[in-house]
Amino acid sequence: MIETPFITESTACTTACIHLVIPRAEMMHAFGPAIDALVATLSEQGLSPAGPAFAHHFKITPDTFDFEVGFATTALIAPAGRVKPGHAPALKVARTVYHGPYEGLPAAWGEFDAWMQAHGLTQAEDLWEHYVTGPHTSPDPTTWRTELTRPLTS
Repeated sequence: MIETPFITESTACTTACIHLVIPRAEMMHAFGPAIDALVATLSEQGLSPAGPAFAHHFKITPDTFDFEVGFATTALIAPAGRVKPGHAPALKVARTVYHGPYEGLPAAWGEFDAWMQAHGLTQAEDLWEHYVTGPHTSPDPTTWRTELTRPLTS
């Protein structure tokens, strides 16, 4: 389900993002329009995404997601509507890649969390998903790849 996790340092970058606080059930309805708004804003400002779409989750509860959806950028964007400039810091992180459809992400995170606990790693509250390949590249969910990243506090 997931590749062998490893510890690394993430790379700092500027981002274009939209902050959402939504019921979990709305994720499938909110994510696509947010990506469309980001791509349109980047295009209007003469920029392209500098990497795959990401979700940076600040807080996940059984009922609610509090997160940013966005893209890394090569230049700072100007705020436009819901789209705001942001920053992803360089951090010590645990990382793995999940292979499969998005419905399998909760189980992949469970497997990844178990690995981190078994290795005595202390996780920060937030987490990142980078959608390396997905419906935008292939209709076959078995080919989709999502990079799972968890900042570490020690």
